[in-house]
Amino acid sequence: MLVYPSAIDLSSRTLRRLSGLPAGHRRRIGSRRRRLSCGRQALLVLAHLRCGDTYSRLAAGFRVGIATVYRSIREAVGLLATLAPTLEQAMHTIRGKAYVILDGTLLPIDRVAADRPYYSGKKKHHGMNVQVLADPAGRLLWVSDALPGAVHDLTAARTHCIPAALAADGIKSWADKAYQGAGPAVRVPIRGKHLRGWRRRHNRDHAKIRSLGERAIATLKCWRVLRKLRCSTTRITTVVRAIVTLELTG
Repeated sequence: MLVYPSAIDLSSRTLRRLSGLPAGHRRRIGSRRRRLSCGRQALLVLAHLRCGDTYSRLAAGFRVGIATVYRSIREAVGLLATLAPTLEQAMHTIRGKAYVILDGTLLPIDRVAADRPYYSGKKKHHGMNVQVLADPAGRLLWVSDALPGAVHDLTAARTHCIPAALAADGIKSWADKAYQGAGPAVRVPIRGKHLRGWRRRHNRDHAKIRSLGERAIATLKCWRVLRKLRCSTTRITTVVRAIVTLELTG
C-alpha cells in the first residue's frame, strides 16, 4: 500500500486541546505506554472526523494496526462527547441572543433498504435526523442527539423539548414549514401556494432570516465523516457530540 503525507484544515490549537484529553485520561486510569502518543492519537482522530479517512487508511498512514485505530478513535470521541453542551447548558448562551434559527438535517448512513426506520421519505435515502440551533449570524449553538431518519422534524424537535425550552425563556426562533404547530416560540412561513401582497413579502423576509441557519449545518458537514456515516447507529450521537465539542471550542 502506498502512503503519502496529507493536510487537515484545522488549527494547531485544536490539535493541542484534543491531545490534552487522552493525556489526562491516561493518567487517571494509569495507562501503560501505547503505540501512539497523545499528540499522534489526536491527529489520527482529527483525520478520521475531518477528512473521513477509513480505519484501514489511517492504520497504513500511522503504521499501526486497525484495532489500535479503532480503540484510539473510540476513546477520544467518547471523551469529546462528554464535553458537548446539553440543551439546558446551551440555553444560557441562547438567552443572550435576539432570536435563534431552528433547522433539521439528515446525516446519511450506510444501510440497506430493509431498514425502514432510518429511511427518509423526504430525502429518499437512509439517515439520522439531528436538530440544529444557530444564532442570527448562522453560528452553531447546539445540536441534538440523532434520531432515525424517518422521524419528522417537528416530532424530533418535540422529542428533544426544543419548543418548550424556547417558550419557557421567551426566545423566538425562525424555522421552516416542517415545524408548523410547534408553538408560539417557533415562527414559520405562511402556508399556501401563489401567495400575494404582504404574505409573499413575509415569506420572502422569513426565508432570508432562516437561510442563515444553513451555515450552521454546512459547518457540521465540513466534518466529512458526517457525509456518509458507516458506524453503528448507536454511535452516531457520540460522534456528533464530539464534533460539536471541537467546533465550539476550536
